[in-house]
This record gives sequence, C-alpha cells and structure tokens, in this order.
Amino acid sequence: MKNLHSIMLDKEKCKGCTNCIKRCPTEAIRVRNSKARIIDQRCIDCGECIRTCPYHAKYAITDSLEEINKFQYKVALPAPSFYAQFEVDDVNKLLYALLNLGFDDIFEVAKAAEIVTHFTKQFILSEKNKKPVISSACPAVVRLIQTKFPDLIENILPIASPMEVAAYIAKKKIHKEKGIDEDKIGAFFISPCAAKMTYINNPLGFERSYVDGVIAIKDIYGLVRSKLREIKVIKPLSITSGKGIGWAASGGESLALEIEEYINVDGIHNVVKVLEEIENGRLKDITYFEGLACTGGCVGGPLAVENPYVAKNRIKRLSSKLKDKEESLSAWTAEIINSFSLRLEDVLFEKELETNPVLELDSDIERAMEKFEKANNILSILPGLDCGACGSPTCKTLAEDIVRGFANDTDCIFILRENIKELANKMVELSNKLPPSLERNDE
Repeated sequence: MKNLHSIMLDKEKCKGCTNCIKRCPTEAIRVRNSKARIIDQRCIDCGECIRTCPYHAKYAITDSLEEINKFQYKVALPAPSFYAQFEVDDVNKLLYALLNLGFDDIFEVAKAAEIVTHFTKQFILSEKNKKPVISSACPAVVRLIQTKFPDLIENILPIASPMEVAAYIAKKKIHKEKGIDEDKIGAFFISPCAAKMTYINNPLGFERSYVDGVIAIKDIYGLVRSKLREIKVIKPLSITSGKGIGWAASGGESLALEIEEYINVDGIHNVVKVLEEIENGRLKDITYFEGLACTGGCVGGPLAVENPYVAKNRIKRLSSKLKDKEESLSAWTAEIINSFSLRLEDVLFEKELETNPVLELDSDIERAMEKFEKANNILSILPGLDCGACGSPTCKTLAEDIVRGFANDTDCIFILRENIKELANKMVELSNKLPPSLERNDE
C-alpha cells in the first residue's frame, strides 16, 4: 500500500529543536520525547518543515529515475519551473537531455497550463463558482483549505491541474499515434514540489491520477547537467509559449488569464492570511485568487535546486523571449484542444472536494462544545507565551492536545515549575511538623 504522504521524518537526524512546529501552517507537528512527530491527518505536504529544519530531518519521498523502466513507453512531464533550474540559451536542450535520460517522449506541463488557462477563462465567464474563484493548481493550498478553511471549498476552481491534464493528453496522444495501451505508458512529472507526490497517491477531485510517478528535480539535476554537455545538434521540441512557462512563478497563472481583478500570493503563511480575509468577506470584488505554497511560486519548491530569485528571473526572461512567437505557439494549444475534442466538462473534477475535520475537537457537536469550553479553561491558566517548550506549537494547541488526551498540563514548563514550587513549600511545611506526642505546649 502506498504512503499517502510524501513528507517524512528522519528520527536519527531530528534533535527535537521545535523549529518546525512553529512554521507548520496546519500545526501538524509535535515534539515528544525529544523527537518531532508529524500528525498525518493534519499534514498538507507543503514542504515548509523541509525548508525550516536546520538538521535536514524532514525529507520528501519521490520516485527514482529507475521507476520509468517499469513501463513500455516512458513520458517526461517537465514542470515549467524545470526550465529555470539551468542557464541555457534554448529550452529544447533541456528536453533533449530528458530524452537522453531514458524517456521516449516529452509533454510539457507548461503547454497543459495554457490549456487549463483556456478552460479557466470559460469557467470564470460561466459564473458557476462563488467569488473569488480560488486556483486549484497548488495541491498544498487546496488541502490547506480543506483543513483550515472548509467554508471556501466551494470557491475552489474545479479544474484539473496542468500536471494532470498533461498526463491525460500525453497518454491519449501516444495511444492514438502509436497504438500503445495507456496502462503501458508511464507518465512521470519532473517536480519541484513534494505535494505533487501526495496528489498522485490521493488525487484531488478525481478517483485516480493519470500521472504514474513524480521525480524530484534535485534528484536528476546532476544527470541533466551532464547530458547538456553532450548535446550538439538539436531540433525544436518545445511547443509551449511564454504564458505557459510563466506559471512557474507567482502571478504567472493570473497574468495568463488576462483579467484585472485578481490577487496572487506566494508563501504558505501569506496564503493563510489572505484566505482569512476571503473567509471574512473582505475581498468580494476579486475575481480570481492565485495562491502558491512556496515562496516565489513553484520556482521556490523544496525539491528545486536553483535559488528561487534567480529562477524567477530566468522564467521572466524565457517568457519575454517567447513573446514574439506567442501567436504561432498558441496555435498549438488550439490544435491540441481540437484534435482531442477537449471540452470544459472533460477537465472538471469528477467528485466534490471534502472537508478534513481533523481540527474539530469531536465529531459529536455536544461533546465538541464541552471540550471547547474545557480547552478555554485550560488556556486561561497557561502563560500565553507560545514558547513551544511543551512540544506543541502554541498554548492553544497544547490546551486542545490536553483535552484530546494527547498531553498533560504539566507539559507546560511554567505550570510544572509552579507545581514543583508548591510541592517544595509543602515539603518544607511537613519537615517542620512533629508527631503529636513530641509537640510542646508552651502555655
């Protein structure tokens, strides 16, 4: 059975420093017995703990390059951010390098991003969703909403991500052109993101994913660099435009939509702040919200290699370079849509997104209210410093952990100190006491 999460903990490396518990947006980490512990039900695989941990005790499980050999025909699905990891004068060199690694074909996720943009425009015009429409491209943000902002699930764009669309089209195209059964075609996403691995194991909005594996950019970075030195003659393979490549950086998706009333936010904690504003009804005039968990967008993913600011600049230059070819490259998008008779209905979610009720104190409303009141009473006696010494991220979460039976009030060092002081005073008092037979009456 596949593990549903890609973020894992190396207990040998963990020092129990509590840095990670303060950065997790869903408070999914506790420190117990000097080791961090990830609460699976709360984790959204955003990768924030990977960036935060100074001891590299958090890591992401992805597929190795050898996994592609399980399939008769192997397709690479390079993320738009893949292009930004290398200083090259022609993106076609990068695609040739992937072919030289053992792939038989390439389908650019950036091209699928253009197709998703096409259908997103249609969906926004149909006015089927509540405003603002929230992008579904970042699986970590979607899971964040399911966990912390369930009232905003109705706002999420119910359209497949570019990665999913790329795998779908690639398999249909190869089956049509080469007659190879789809189950013998392996589609592998070249990813900057840990959350994509979680997605293929537990798809959002779909029963199953057309993506067969996720390979981290950092795991093949060195191999690609070595292959680049061997490439001498190349022919055009890339069919994506600057708009598709632009999705790699924050704001690229919104710019491709060519609408004015949008907000793009990167960094999971910044996303949380804006989602709070949306939930409170303060951003009703916004048509579209693009939220990305990683700083700078996908170029800042934990599985990428290049500095995100350098990578973002490369994306900007690549997009600008392809602007002159925008019209001809956009024609490819229309051709793909027409050749497969793709409609909006073909890329819509197959099933509704569900809430993740893990933050609830109890499934029974009456017991939940009782626990809520009890937690508030406990919180009132806690110091409110949110120091993390107890192993919970805040005093509030410690109070909730106590109510759930996962912690004790003496886990708080301040309460423990007061208890010890009280006990010490009682011991002093007891030490001065004599048995009744030895007590003296001075009267």
